[in-house]
Amino acid sequence: MKENMMDLISRIDVKQDAPEKEPERQYYFMDLLKNWMAAEKERLGRDLTFNVQTFGCQMNAKDSEKLAGILETIGYVATDSEAADFVIYNTCTVRENANTRVYGRIGYLGNLKKKNPDMKIALCGCMMQEEHVVAKIKESYRFVDVIFGTHNIFKMAELIYDRLTSKKMVVDIWKETDKIVEELPSERKFEFKAGVNIMYGCNNFCSYCIVPYVRGRERSRNPEDIIKEIEGMVANGVVEIMLLGQNVNSYGKTLENPVTFAQLLQMVEKVEGLRRIRFMTPHPKDFSDDVIEVMKNSEKICSHIHLPVQSGSTNLLKIMNRKYTKEDYLNLVDRIKAAMPHASFTTDIIVGFPGETEEDFEDTLDVVRKVGYEAAYTFLYSKRSGTPAATMENQVPEEVAKERFNRLLKVVQESGSKRAMEDEGKVMEVLVEEKNSQDGTLVTGRLSNNLLVHFKGGEELIGQIVNVKLSECKGFYYIGELV
Repeated sequence: MKENMMDLISRIDVKQDAPEKEPERQYYFMDLLKNWMAAEKERLGRDLTFNVQTFGCQMNAKDSEKLAGILETIGYVATDSEAADFVIYNTCTVRENANTRVYGRIGYLGNLKKKNPDMKIALCGCMMQEEHVVAKIKESYRFVDVIFGTHNIFKMAELIYDRLTSKKMVVDIWKETDKIVEELPSERKFEFKAGVNIMYGCNNFCSYCIVPYVRGRERSRNPEDIIKEIEGMVANGVVEIMLLGQNVNSYGKTLENPVTFAQLLQMVEKVEGLRRIRFMTPHPKDFSDDVIEVMKNSEKICSHIHLPVQSGSTNLLKIMNRKYTKEDYLNLVDRIKAAMPHASFTTDIIVGFPGETEEDFEDTLDVVRKVGYEAAYTFLYSKRSGTPAATMENQVPEEVAKERFNRLLKVVQESGSKRAMEDEGKVMEVLVEEKNSQDGTLVTGRLSNNLLVHFKGGEELIGQIVNVKLSECKGFYYIGELV
C-alpha cells in the first residue's frame, strides 16, 4: 500500500493544474498543503498538531484513520489534546442526544479558537448529512472552517486547501455517491489489528434507523482492492482484521461481477500471515448457509458472531422492518450452533420500541435465554426524527421502558455469566492488546469469542497470540495465566 502511495506522490506535479482522477487529485492537494505547512512551521517555530475525535460506530473509526492519515501526510502531528491547531469531529447521528452532545463540544472548540485564532475546526460524518444540522452550524457556529459528510471523506485535503485560499467556511455535502476512492493514506490505531471496509451504505431502512439516509445506498469495494489492502496490513504486522460494513452479508451485490460474502471470506482466509478474521455487522435476514459453512471450515474466522436481534417479538420485528421473525432468528442461531458448537453470540436490543407490550418484551427475554448471549448492547428506544418510528403511535412510557430495561440487563448478565463459566479452566489462544489500565503487572487480551482476559505479562507480548489458562471467570472477563 505504501509503495503504491509513493508511486502516486512521485507522479504529482503541483506546477500543473489539479488532476481530475482520484486519488491523484487528493495527493496533489496534500503536496500543496505540505508547502503551506512548511511555511507555517517556520513562522511559528514549532510543529502544528491535530486531534481527531470519533463519535459512533466502527465505520466512523475506520474513516477517522483515513482522516488522520491525510493530516499526517500534510505534516500535522497527532496530539490527544483538543487544544490543537487542527481539530476534526467525525460525528454520529444515530440518536438525537448524540447531536446535542456534539453541539456542546463545538461550543467548547469555539472558546479554544479565541485563544488560538489560527486554529482550524472541521466537522464531518453522519450528523453533517442532515440539512438542519448544517444550517444551524452555519448560523450559530460561524467559526467552524470545514464541513463535509460521509460520502467525501477522501476529499479532506482539497477542502482544507479551499478553506485556506478562500478564507471562508467551506461546506461540501454530497447527497449520494457511487464513488469509492482507494489508495488513501491511513493511520491505524493498533499495529497488530485493523478494520477493513468491504462496503458502504445500507439498503435495509429499519424503521428506527437513520443510517441509510446519511450513509447512502449499498456499494461494495472490489474484492481485489480489499485483499490488496489486507495483504499490505499483514506485511506491516497485522494479525487480526475486522471486515466492516453496515450489512456485510449483502456484500458484492453491486459489483459488476458479483461476489458473495462467503466467497470473500474464503479469499481473505488465503492471505498468508493473517491469523484472525472478524466481521461486523451481519443482518440476520441475510445470514446464509454458505457463510455458516465457510465459518465452520475456517481456521481463521473467529468464533464470535454479533447478530443484532433488536426485539424477540415477531410483531415488533415487522414494525421495525427487520424482515425476519422470532422463529427465523432462533432457527438461524440453531444452524450456527450445529455447525460451530463453541460459537459465542452478542447482540443489539432495543427496549421500549413504540407499541411494545409486556408480551412482546417477554418474547425478547425468551430469545436472550434461548440464545445464551455472551453480552448484549441494550438501548432504551429514543425517537430519531427523520425515521418512521418517530411518528408512530403507542410510544411506551419512560418509566415502563426503564423497568423493562433493568429486567433485561439482569437476564443478559445471567446468560453471559453462565456461558462464560463453561470455558473456565480451559487453555485458549489470546491476542494480547494492551497493558492493563488498572494493574501495570497485567496485560489484557481478547479470546476468539471476543471476551477479555487479564493475566501477568509484559509489554513485549502486545500484538502476539499466546496460550492462556482461563483460571477464574469474572462474569464478562477472565483472570488468566500465561502457559
